[in-house]
This record gives sequence, structure tokens and C-alpha cells, in this order.
Amino acid sequence: MMKDKDISDKNFILTAVIGSLLVMALVIGTTLWASNETASETDEAVTAVSHFYLKAMADRRARIITNLINNNFEHMEKLLPIIAEENIDSQETLRAVIGKIKTLLSLKRFALVDEDNVVYTQYTTYTGGSRHAFLTADKLNKREISTVYLYGSSKQLCLVIPTDGLVLLGKPFKACFVQIDIEDIASLLAFDDPGRTCFGLYDRSGVNLSNTSLGSIVSGQNILEATKDILPKPEWEKMCRDFDDEAYGGLTFAFNGAEETLFYVPIPDAGWMMVILIRESIINDQIRGISEKHLEISNLQIGVTLGSMLLFAAVLLWRLWKISRMKLEAEMENSRAFESLANTDALTGVRNKHAYSEDEAALNRKIMGREIEKLAVVACDINGLKVVNDTKGHAAGDKLIKDASALLREYFVHGTVYRTGGDEFVVLLQEKGYDTREETIRSLNEIVEANIATDGVVISMGYSTLEPNDERLHDVFERADRMMYERKQELKQMGAKTREE
Repeated sequence: MMKDKDISDKNFILTAVIGSLLVMALVIGTTLWASNETASETDEAVTAVSHFYLKAMADRRARIITNLINNNFEHMEKLLPIIAEENIDSQETLRAVIGKIKTLLSLKRFALVDEDNVVYTQYTTYTGGSRHAFLTADKLNKREISTVYLYGSSKQLCLVIPTDGLVLLGKPFKACFVQIDIEDIASLLAFDDPGRTCFGLYDRSGVNLSNTSLGSIVSGQNILEATKDILPKPEWEKMCRDFDDEAYGGLTFAFNGAEETLFYVPIPDAGWMMVILIRESIINDQIRGISEKHLEISNLQIGVTLGSMLLFAAVLLWRLWKISRMKLEAEMENSRAFESLANTDALTGVRNKHAYSEDEAALNRKIMGREIEKLAVVACDINGLKVVNDTKGHAAGDKLIKDASALLREYFVHGTVYRTGGDEFVVLLQEKGYDTREETIRSLNEIVEANIATDGVVISMGYSTLEPNDERLHDVFERADRMMYERKQELKQMGAKTREE
């Protein structure tokens, strides 16, 4: 009996040991499998969130460039009628007009081209056939966008529009164009953390246009050549095709022991690609601690391994979403801060020409849709600024501009004041500002007339209101501008200084 009992006990122990080993093996195998599956899902989730985050940033920056291009095209088209109306009787007068346009648009380069492909700038004339490809055509029929390479390293964005019917100095002119330094464009797109998030502008062949470094991977050279030995051949070939076809794309790869995610989007009509790269560890490091802690709990709670993994996946995705949202909110805040800075005149603190152009476009849509009735435009010009600059210096001139701006803001408290030129301001009045416009302008004119005797700030003002036949804001502005010039003559007869003195 004892022998049978011993055998029975040994069989029980052996069965228990074997059963325990099998359970342990099953648990360990299940845990390892779950761990591997979780790691794989984590990598996929990180990649998906990285691509979403990068695409959002790339799209936002691409829109900045697209808006810059469209705004410059609109500005040139609005300026052509003004140029045609100018009394241009010599090349010196033409250069002066070009210089005035450059100042109004805050441009470094603006030029006109006659039918003989002679390019007229503020300071010189030249034959631009070798520099500008669009001059090879006998006639331009549409807008042109190209990239110009100057002096070996300087790269510029060239925007061209046809000028059919424009005749100056007895010659027909075929086009006008602006050139914008690509480095200036790149400065608008820079990140606050260039060590972690990098960007670059490239042409379809991979040439670096922005002279920005794409992390440790690409330092100013051709991106397609630099990544040829880094990326797997199929992914590199797809990237080359995407660049050539101007298509969206993204990929994740390992470089120097770190995970990198790269995304690229086309800039419409420019032939450019916006590329943004982010180190995977920025997102991955933030979630790695959660992953490890959860796996430790899984080892202690073997019976709920699968459930814990599912819970982990849910927590992980929530965490990734939250991180992505925080990043996007920070990016949007930076974008709003940049927009505010870009729309503010640095000298006076009022809204600038760029802000006026944006608001003008919005109001034009409302005017064309008959969505607005109460709208007035006040055109303002400071009398005697040139006299002050010439006799007292530009510091005194700047003070006169700031004093004039302060006076306009003091009286037009229910309007929006813009500085659109050196001594030129525009005020838009709606709602309460529109209802009180006559009283406000009358009060301000009384102050202006009193200032003539005391050598104070003198501002010529003219205003007009929206009429049923108006199709755009400029129609209202033109009437206000004519009235402003008539007011300037009245003030001159009262003794006010003018720029001709």
C-alpha cells in the first residue's frame, strides 16, 4: 500500500510539475507573443501618428507659400491699371514708378519687360533671355511660376503675368514679374525646434532650394542623391517617382540607430516639394515608458495578459492622439502669432498693407455676394512728411507718422486703421463706425485745421461709402482717394505743408 501510495504521490508531483511547466511555457509564450504583437502595433501607431502630424505641418506650410504666390499675383494685376495711368515719359520716370511699386508691395525685385525682351528695373535695364525662361515665348498667355538661379548660389521664386495692352515710352510691354528670395520664404516656415523637426524646399530633381539642413541626413545637398544609400531601393525609387510626379508621400526609416519619419507634399504650380522630417523618438520616447510599465503588469497578471494588451492599445492610442493634438495646438498657436506679426506695421502698431490686402479680399467676396451694406472707406495722407524728413531728419518723420497713426486710432475707435504706404493710411468703417463716420470725420478735420497754425499733425482725408453698383472694395477706395486729394488742396490753401514744398 505504501509503495502504491508513493507511486501515486510521485505521479501526482510529476503531473503537477509537468502541468506547471506547461502552464508556465504557455504563459511565457503567450506573454512573449503578446509583447511582440504590442511592440509591432506600437511601431505602426507611432508611424501613423507621425505621418499624420507631419502631413498637417507640411500642408500648413505649403498653404503659406501658395497664399504668398496668390497674393503677389493679385497685387501685380491690381497695379497694371495704375502703371498704365502714370504719366511715364522717360526711363527715369519709369524707374521711379517701379521703385514706388516695390515700396508699396515691400518687394526687393519688381520689373517690367517690353516686346524686345528688355527688362526694366528700378536701377537698370538688361536683356534677360538667358536668365528668364519665360522670355523665350513671343507672347505670354497666362501666369508663369519659375525658379531663378542667380550668381551661382542665390535662388529666387519668379512670378510672371502678361501685360497685354500696356504701352509705355511708345513700346508695347509683354510682361511684369516679381522675384522673391527663397531664403526669405524659408524664414517664414522655420520651426522653433530645428534640432528635432527639420524642413526643406526642393525642386522635382531633388535640388535644395531653401539652403536648409534636413537633420543629419541631408545637409544642403540633393535629397534624392543623399537618401539613395539610406533608403531601401523600392522606397527610394517611389520617392523619386513622387518627386517627379509632384505627389504626396511619406516613409519611416532607421538612420544612425534612430528612427526617422519623412513626409513631402507638392507646392501647386511651383514645381517644388515641401519636405519635413521628424525624429521618431520625439513621439516614441514619450510612449515607451507606458509600454514597459504595462508589460511588467502583464507579467504579474498572467491570467489577464490578452485583456491587458487590449487595454494598453487603447491607452496608447489615446496617449498618441493627445500628444499629436498638443503638438498641433502648439503649431497653430505659433501660426497665429506669426500671422499677427505679419499683419502689424512695425512702426505704428496698426495693421499693415498685407493685412489690408487680406481684408480687402474677404470684403470683395461679401460685396460680390451682396452680403454687406454698411461699409465706408477713408483714404488718409499725411501732409508735409517729405518736408519734415528733408529738414528735420527721418527720426522726426517717423515721429510724425506715429503721431498721425495715434490721432487716427483715437478718433476711429470703431474702425480698422491700416498703414498702406509711407505716409498713407486707410480706415475701414462698418456697423457703429459707419453710423458715426460723418461726426467722427468732422471732428477730426477740426483738429487737423487747428494743427496747421501750431505745426501739428495734418492729415488729408477723403471718404466714400459702398454703393449698389460697386463690385469690389477698390471702387469705393478710388472715390475716397479722389476726395482725399481735393481735401489736400484745400488744406494747402489754408497753409498746410505739402510734399512739393
